[in-house]
Amino acid sequence: MRETIVNKHFEDAVYYQKRAAEHAKLGVEESLAPAAARVRRLLGREPEADPEPSRIEGVRERVRTVERRAEGGARETLGTARRRFETRRATA
Repeated sequence: MRETIVNKHFEDAVYYQKRAAEHAKLGVEESLAPAAARVRRLLGREPEADPEPSRIEGVRERVRTVERRAEGGARETLGTARRRFETRRATA
């Protein structure tokens, strides 16, 4: 039985090279996922489905709704204050 003695530094280097290659592969797959899905859809291999809004999109939409309401309320309050000021100014 032949015993191989390898420097620990080489063992570490091989380990990290494998991890780097795995991460590079995942990165490429993630980057190309939208294009690959589009090609599959165009080829008819993937059914077209309306993407459901993600949880974060739902939260963003609720925040936008609250912002619009607050903005409308602020404008209404400002308009009321201006009218009162003008009426008091006119009567004074």
